[in-house]
Amino acid sequence: MLSPGTNSQEPASVPVILLAGASGYVGGRLISLLETQPLFLRCLARNPDKLRPLVKETTQIVRGDVLDPASLDEAMRGVDTAYYLVHLMSGSKDFEKEDRQAASNFAEAAKKAGVRRIIYLGGLGDDADPKLSPHLRSRHEVGQILRDSGVETIEFRASLVIGTGSLSFDLVKSLTDRLPVMLCPRWLTTPTQPIAVDDVLAYLLAAKDLPSGESRIFEIGCPDVTTYGGMIREYARQKGLRRWLISVPVLTPYLSSLWLALVTPAAFEVGRHLIEGLKNPTVVRDRTALDVFPIRPMGIREAIQKALACTNG
Repeated sequence: MLSPGTNSQEPASVPVILLAGASGYVGGRLISLLETQPLFLRCLARNPDKLRPLVKETTQIVRGDVLDPASLDEAMRGVDTAYYLVHLMSGSKDFEKEDRQAASNFAEAAKKAGVRRIIYLGGLGDDADPKLSPHLRSRHEVGQILRDSGVETIEFRASLVIGTGSLSFDLVKSLTDRLPVMLCPRWLTTPTQPIAVDDVLAYLLAAKDLPSGESRIFEIGCPDVTTYGGMIREYARQKGLRRWLISVPVLTPYLSSLWLALVTPAAFEVGRHLIEGLKNPTVVRDRTALDVFPIRPMGIREAIQKALACTNG
């Protein structure tokens, strides 16, 4: 159902773009970029009234929920490209099942409506790793479900997104700001290749203009491979903070999430799922994105510097 006060007649001369996940960290920032493009933007929202003040009058809002397949038909009407930036990792202990159902509903609705392309933001991680965390495994499974629909799907796989408001980066920020001395579990030495939110947005925006073809998976990240401990040290350096990291042999994801809950804004269940993912290396192994897109992601130092500038500015 269209939200009140929204233009329900999309112009025939420009493509209709659907954004699912508009209220999320990345989706909310993508809105303002899409609104500058020659297109008709439609956002899917469970609560249109909350989203309405955040978008332009020319942006259409459709009430719907990816877990309610009947609500997706109106949202998909006439859509050329659909962004799927949904990840149901909240407090649910069965988020994998919900992720699976939501992706299936979205993919089936897109197929039925004749959508040309789905663009999805997932997570890095080795599919062949038998110890891949439920969090990352679910991200990959969602991408597979979207591709299996037969709708061309462009999947970006990224590690931690650096930017103010990013849950993963806020964990790093909160730990560093609040703890002069940190007991470091093994996951702080896990290799990772984060990426600045501005670069993620650039990739997502460019993907809608790729020539039509087959489904693709693009791994994206900054040029630097680091560790979560390395990110903490770089953040502390830029903030002028002296921090001591003390290695401990055993600190389970469960205990780590209890520890995080005391010093960060993340809910316990969300923190636990995130930490389970931190034990897996998340590095770019396929650099095809650098050949296909003219985007050259900034390094970790610059990404953190920009995030801090946004916080202070």
